[in-house]
Amino acid sequence: MRDLDSDREPVYVISIAADRVGMHPQTLRMYERAGLVKPARRGINRFYSEWDIERLRQIQRLTQDMGVNLAGVEIILNLLEQIGDLQRELEETRQGRLPVPLVDDRR
Repeated sequence: MRDLDSDREPVYVISIAADRVGMHPQTLRMYERAGLVKPARRGINRFYSEWDIERLRQIQRLTQDMGVNLAGVEIILNLLEQIGDLQRELEETRQGRLPVPLVDDRR
């Protein structure tokens, strides 16, 4: 199982991140301006995490493979995040109810 915190650790400079996803660094800057990705900043440098890399791959699939424009990508990514949040909330609720204690009505 992957460590979600380590996935969010910003470790890649823009040139490495761009190389990992097969994009030009300027494309990553454009996606940042559009609000689709938010790399960490240290001074003037951008640092991308594994989570950011996966998000860039999602953007790439949506735009290149499915022909979705950037406005549509933003809507889809926001909906996917909302679904993920709801799934986590549902799982937490389920875990809070399990195991269900048996009620002894014989008293």
